Amino acid sequence: MRAHKSKSLILLLVGSVLALALLISDQYLPGLPLQPKQLPAAVVTVGDSTLSGEGGGNYEAGTNGELDNWCHRSPAAAVNQLRLPPGVTRINLACSGAKTDVVGADPAPGHSEGSQAEQLAALAHRFRITDVVVQIGANDDPGFTDVVNQCVEAWVRQAVDGCAGPLRTAWPQRLDRMKPKVLAALRDIRTAMDSAGYTPSSYALIVQSYASPVGPGVRPELQDLSGCPFLSGDLEWIRDTGVPQLSAALRDVARQADARFLDLSRAGTGHEACTGNPKTAEGEWFTRLTVDWASLKDERRAPHAMQESFHANAAGHAQLGRCLSEFVASAEPGAVCLVDERGNLRAVPEHIAALQAHP
Repeated sequence: MRAHKSKSLILLLVGSVLALALLISDQYLPGLPLQPKQLPAAVVTVGDSTLSGEGGGNYEAGTNGELDNWCHRSPAAAVNQLRLPPGVTRINLACSGAKTDVVGADPAPGHSEGSQAEQLAALAHRFRITDVVVQIGANDDPGFTDVVNQCVEAWVRQAVDGCAGPLRTAWPQRLDRMKPKVLAALRDIRTAMDSAGYTPSSYALIVQSYASPVGPGVRPELQDLSGCPFLSGDLEWIRDTGVPQLSAALRDVARQADARFLDLSRAGTGHEACTGNPKTAEGEWFTRLTVDWASLKDERRAPHAMQESFHANAAGHAQLGRCLSEFVASAEPGAVCLVDERGNLRAVPEHIAALQAHP
């Protein structure tokens, strides 16, 4: 009798331990009101211009200035280039010009669409989101668009130190101020997914960095207002220092957030703006200095007349989407987008890319 009681007690203890393990494990929890596995699958992109599709053209209705919405979501955007199983929905929440507060849960008042994290939380109740791809940070303290404008001004003035001179000290400081903001936005995304019954292992959180739209290979006849008005030293700094340091900062934040990381810092090498055919721009994956002359005639649209400048074009978005697609399908924690022997971008695992960079 005592032996029987002891056996029953052991079984009870084992059952209790197993129940506790289920409760604290990083899996779908059977007691939650929602079961994400039972919902239709979706991949969601959040962030700023590179993921919205800026520069790709044919922007979705409602995102091309209507009601002051300039998100510029394009069919060319990376999410629409992904090779996904049939039935997987592609959702693009990214908005050109977005800062970390817009991606996070508490955006500054006045943004046309509000919090992307809140939109994600609502979607997570309707879809089984398998991947959330995030690109954010360049519009915060780094002020990458402002940097480009400063570099153009340095070209106009033919400044001895260019725009790169003062940035050599200021840029790392800007990145340090950016990092906690990006981390906070990523944590808001985690919270949004948690609220819908997801656990960290039930979906992939992917952070990607930025590609350099310009480089020192600019054709001399295009190194002016017809294409790329930058000093040669500034072109070198943007591609070889500024963008790689931005990427390194974002990699550090991704690791803190336990997110996968896709490095785009070398994705545009050899295909930057003004490096291809002078007349047709064939071979270029990024837009040159672009002016929407019709918008200049409209006081409301004029401030956005050059918004498409120095962003990926349709061909560039297709290549970035190709690389992202490979990375989404892989199990690698980190990869680098590099051009292969056929001239296409591939997602190369970080350890292999490091060997190729330092053979």
